[in-house]
Amino acid sequence: MFGIDTVLSLFRSNHRRTSVVKAVVTGAGSGIGRSFALELARRGGDVICADIDAERAAETVALIEQLPTGSGHAVQCDVSDRGAIERLAAQAQEIFGGAPGLVINNAGVGVGGKPVGDIGFDDWDWALGINLWGVVYGCEVFTPILRSAGRGGIINVASAAGFAAAPSMAAYNVSKAGVMSLSETLAAELDGTGIAVTVLCPTFVKTNVFTDGRITPGSMNLSQQLARWTGLSADDVAARTLDAHDDGRLYVVPQFDANVIWHMKRHFPELYVRGAGLLGRVLPQN
Repeated sequence: MFGIDTVLSLFRSNHRRTSVVKAVVTGAGSGIGRSFALELARRGGDVICADIDAERAAETVALIEQLPTGSGHAVQCDVSDRGAIERLAAQAQEIFGGAPGLVINNAGVGVGGKPVGDIGFDDWDWALGINLWGVVYGCEVFTPILRSAGRGGIINVASAAGFAAAPSMAAYNVSKAGVMSLSETLAAELDGTGIAVTVLCPTFVKTNVFTDGRITPGSMNLSQQLARWTGLSADDVAARTLDAHDDGRLYVVPQFDANVIWHMKRHFPELYVRGAGLLGRVLPQN
């Protein structure tokens, strides 16, 4: 699943596909979402930049307007609100004059640094409401629209946390594992329909998820250091994911460390859990 194609992707050329697509990107006001929107515009796309922060969405559109290709539309949207996603879908069809060609369920937040029992239900509700329910709403609302059109694609942004199950990150892990399972199920259901599904599972990406999330200081400092040492840029992750989606790939695991974790977890599951537990006891959390 993650073999020679993943290795070769590390050495891919600077080639960018230029097919025009009408796309909806949630969480487009910053981070990976903004990079998706800009990369789509570079490829000639017309992009709805949806974000809970209307000013950030407008900033992304302003950046798109500076490019020689593409166009953008800023829409305020709270993905944890089902009604807001339904309104987003209606706006997309009005703006595009029909179904979008691509939906990227990207909006997400970071939560971590506390063990189960200390997390608190507010953080559970916040993480699952945005990271999981936001993607559920996006898939549930947009899939029938794409089915009716008989074409299109869905990219769901999960995380290596969805299979890594690191200690003191339960709420985040559960939300991203749910996104992975949803994406796999949806890919099976849409097989042969002309609608492709891709799930992105990165480890550390250089974004503001650490500072904007609810992460304890010790965990946040460690995460920021790891991102500086091993993280990819959001622009690189977005470009690789769009290329992989164009190629019909379900999984995108863009980093070497995530691939190692993937194989360790599946070939040596009990040993992996013990090792994760040891790291959890050694590394700073609070």
